[in-house]
Amino acid sequence: MPVILNLETATTNCSVSIARNGRVIALKEHDTPNYSHSEQLHVFIEEVVEDARLAFSDLDAIAVSKGPGSYTGLRIGVSAAKGLCFSLDIPLISVSTLHSMAYQIVAEEFDFIIPLLDARRMEVYAAVFDRQYRQVRETRAEIIEEGSFEVYSEQGKVALIGSGAEKCKEVLKANSISYNSSIVPSAKEMSPISYTKFEAGDFESVAYFEPYYLKDFILQKKNS
Repeated sequence: MPVILNLETATTNCSVSIARNGRVIALKEHDTPNYSHSEQLHVFIEEVVEDARLAFSDLDAIAVSKGPGSYTGLRIGVSAAKGLCFSLDIPLISVSTLHSMAYQIVAEEFDFIIPLLDARRMEVYAAVFDRQYRQVRETRAEIIEEGSFEVYSEQGKVALIGSGAEKCKEVLKANSISYNSSIVPSAKEMSPISYTKFEAGDFESVAYFEPYYLKDFILQKKNS
């Protein structure tokens, strides 16, 4: 019964959970626009270990949200995860930020789930998942236009979720699309994914792992 510590710092939500066999037994999180991860993360880690009535030596792995997301937030989370893995000599697991977001939706109610993180202007980070939470389109940095995600909305019901959903609502017209901009990444939904990866032995190199910044973004052309 693996015990995994999950760290989510890709956005404004500083979130930490401990899960046993993929089920959360302790959770601590706080969503603030001030990005106070550097002050909160290690405090939250200690608190969830205590709340779960465990010792750090009881942990079997550390899972960290790998992005896309805030450059600073991701660095803080990955640095903390690596430090714990080195000191405890346990494996490191990475979890896609967008994949864990998809788990906040009851998948049976939709044909496609599209988590979106707001970037700038009309830009978002997005990926597409089916009703089994399987990724059916890779993560992209893209500009929202009238025809965005049309290939999916024409096939069935689509849930657009996350901080980028609101700007989509202003542009997209399909009646088959629902919007929920209140969803933020959480360590709670990382738990089933990190458990599956642990069972499969899908680990990262503690020495060389880097977050998925997706920083090679679309360049806006200047008008001549």
